[in-house]
Amino acid sequence: MNILSIETATEHGSVALLHGDELLVRRIQGAANHSEAVLRDLRELLAEAGLAVAQLDAVAFGAGPGAFTGLRLACGVAQGIALAADLGVAAVGSLQALALQVGAPRVLVATDARMGEIYCATFVVEAAGVPEPEGAPRCCAPLELELPPGEWSAAGSAFRAWPEELEARTAGRLVACLPDLHPRAEEVARLGAIQAHAGRLVAPELAAPLYVRDKVAFTTAERLARGGRA
Repeated sequence: MNILSIETATEHGSVALLHGDELLVRRIQGAANHSEAVLRDLRELLAEAGLAVAQLDAVAFGAGPGAFTGLRLACGVAQGIALAADLGVAAVGSLQALALQVGAPRVLVATDARMGEIYCATFVVEAAGVPEPEGAPRCCAPLELELPPGEWSAAGSAFRAWPEELEARTAGRLVACLPDLHPRAEEVARLGAIQAHAGRLVAPELAAPLYVRDKVAFTTAERLARGGRA
């Protein structure tokens, strides 16, 4: 299966091409370079694999939650390619892609959402090795994190941004914590291939980012009231 993927939910953007068992990847450094680099890097990946867009089976993108501009970019590029080539789109949750990278049976993912908040979700790996979410991702203050019973592996930028607050909420129940991991296009491609195999692709015009948070800015007073930084 040939899956082209875009992940720009954070400043650590990347694109990938899953070509059979081979995975080709390009890293995009710096959020300011994403819009300029994405299409160029996607063309380079296709050329390296010797594929035309018409030979793709689907286009996948990291749907979020994450940076609004990055999510709109990834979704727009995926829609454009898919529309031109009459392909389906896989909208892959960025937190699920991060959980797949961890490779543990129970994963808590929490990423810094700015404005004194975090995006978070828990995942349990099923028999097929895919981390399945336990409920929808949340956006909340770090001290409002809710962790189900048991031991968990954790990952995501929130553990670097809010170490004391999240330590208080997890109460020594983390068997591992990887604060430097971020969503990557290679896991988005693999999860996109699973969606394609399962017949869960959507039409390009129906693809949409997963914002989770509707309000994009708080006043200083609101941030302080929520326990954030001025």
